[in-house]
Amino acid sequence: MENTLLSAFASQSDAHDLKSRLEWGQPGCTIIDVRDRPTYNHGHITGAIPIPLSDLTKRASSLVKKRDIYIYGESDEQSAHAAQTLREAGFAHVATITGGLAAWTAAGGAVEGV
Repeated sequence: MENTLLSAFASQSDAHDLKSRLEWGQPGCTIIDVRDRPTYNHGHITGAIPIPLSDLTKRASSLVKKRDIYIYGESDEQSAHAAQTLREAGFAHVATITGGLAAWTAAGGAVEGV
């Protein structure tokens, strides 16, 4: 029987939900920033790893498939494209962060590089 928490993993996540998860000490996840490297360097969610969308397919093998993965990009469309790329590569627990970095910042989430 599949773990209820994992089976309930949504394909989209509100920045507040992810922030709460991290504050409750339940990291067990990977946050991926699919924007280009200069944009990532200018500011990103604390702990996010940079994997530009153009590199995602070839770098997917370096990710742990059983972890929950949260993705954000320049737009919700870019995030959705990246999430679909990972799902097609066999990742089941992939969610986009709706609103990206702007929503994360508005929720009071920690940011590096600004």
